[in-house]
Amino acid sequence: MVTDTALITGASGGIGLELARLHAAKRGDVLLVARSRDKLESIKQELQTRYGVKVYVIVEDLADPGAADRVFAATEALGLSIDVLINNAGFGGHGKFVERDIAADLAMMQVNMTALTALTHHYLKAMVLRRRGRILNVSSTASFIPGPLQAVYYATKAFVTSFTQAIAEETREYGVTATALCPGAVATGFVAAGDLQGVDAWNNARTAQSVAQCGYQAMERGELVAFNEGKLRVMLDWIVPLLPRKLVLRMSRKAMEKAS
Repeated sequence: MVTDTALITGASGGIGLELARLHAAKRGDVLLVARSRDKLESIKQELQTRYGVKVYVIVEDLADPGAADRVFAATEALGLSIDVLINNAGFGGHGKFVERDIAADLAMMQVNMTALTALTHHYLKAMVLRRRGRILNVSSTASFIPGPLQAVYYATKAFVTSFTQAIAEETREYGVTATALCPGAVATGFVAAGDLQGVDAWNNARTAQSVAQCGYQAMERGELVAFNEGKLRVMLDWIVPLLPRKLVLRMSRKAMEKAS
């Protein structure tokens, strides 16, 4: 894989930060997108000093409907060719759908699906023309089942995994790949941001670094879907599809219930 410029959303921490470090370690330039300028500037200094690569910073909140277009306009103004697009930004939210703030769920849909789709459309065109490019969309094992108590989040990730595989097939003849990274529980700020403290599923969460490594290597190989846990892959690919739907729903809900 040619490591040129990678655009990474949600790059101020967690999986996004670790993916930025991995790309920079391969001497690839990095464009960091997130909401916190202070964090991004600190990461920029770290990557430039440690790896000697060029690092660019764009401060945007992808929950804003116009943010994806502004990110694209900024990269165009900088004259940057984006060879690797990593859509990592996303968040969840715990609770019954009817009791949650609808504005929060709509913002979640904007970040997890709409901004991801817009950024992919913007940068995929040039990749197809160049007949070269990589896309990594950070999805979740949640994308394979419905998610009571995280109904909207699971649904957004189902979109991401489906969308990624579809565009991978559409662009295969042009030498462009698209990979959906589908980790299980990961120890990041996602837990606090999504009000998931006390949910047993995060008791054995994997590190952000290990998940990023799994996803980056899968992207390099051009894989369609990458799981960081073999047991989860077997469960979701071979066992869950054979179970009654109502049983799957009860199992999924139990996994998201908080310890009393």
